[in-house]
Amino acid sequence: MFCKRFNIDAAYAKMSTIQQCDYFMSSSKKRNSLLCPNCRRLVSRSAPVCPACGLKNPGSIWKDNIFTRSVGREDGILRVILVANIAMFVLSVAIDLRPTVLSSSPFNFLSPSNNSLLVLGSTGTIPLFQFNRWWSLISASYLHGSLLHIAFNMIALHQLGPLILREYGASRMIAIYTLSGIGGYIVSALFGVRFTIGASAAVCGLIGAALYYGKSRGGAYGKAIYSQIGGWAVGIFIFGFMVPGINNWGHAGGMLSGALAGYILGYQERSRENIGHKFLSTICIVCTGLTLLWSIANGVFFVLS
Repeated sequence: MFCKRFNIDAAYAKMSTIQQCDYFMSSSKKRNSLLCPNCRRLVSRSAPVCPACGLKNPGSIWKDNIFTRSVGREDGILRVILVANIAMFVLSVAIDLRPTVLSSSPFNFLSPSNNSLLVLGSTGTIPLFQFNRWWSLISASYLHGSLLHIAFNMIALHQLGPLILREYGASRMIAIYTLSGIGGYIVSALFGVRFTIGASAAVCGLIGAALYYGKSRGGAYGKAIYSQIGGWAVGIFIFGFMVPGINNWGHAGGMLSGALAGYILGYQERSRENIGHKFLSTICIVCTGLTLLWSIANGVFFVLS
């Protein structure tokens, strides 16, 4: 059997590039299998149900398409969020350069102007209720007030993200992150915060989801998660009350939103990641992408005007 495979591989290696492409295309046409869009296990395209996860008609175009497949490699999700935040931060500094950008204070070093932040989508009572800029509920999570601000948030994301990815899965992590940012900023607006920015509401949503997971799961592992993440939550609120300008309402709203999202969506040990989770994450990705494109377009128009 080994010799037979060796002979086939040797013959394939002797083919020209065009012959190899033709061979691959002809053999692909004969295949009748695909990766289940729900559990990513190999399954027959004509199977009435996936034997691994129970999804009906996994080969259906309604189940297997660009909008319902896996959102991508889990280890790349955090990198995409990180790059998006850095790109928006660089843009916010670049479109309205001022001498104060190079402040000697670590809290204000590389601090974007209020004009650039408003143009790119800071949120709060004024952008939401006076200017009807509801898209700023998403864009504000990708804007930051200084180099130290974005550094703190991205470090927290890097530390919390792997836990949420492992226990909730990629699709639910994206949904929790996005919805928590929106929920946190809605709460802060309802309590009168005029202008606010930062990924902290979304990051606090990850904290809320982790707290719910630890409390719900229980056991030694669950208790350890709950205790450790609970310490994070207490520290964030102490820091928020000690340092002026911190949006504590956004943090609290983000945590509550994250815990609620974790409860509604469930975690891996209780329910498998399903089509609904992937569809919701796709909506979050599309809305975030369109919002950031609109934010960038506003920034370009601001520079040209």
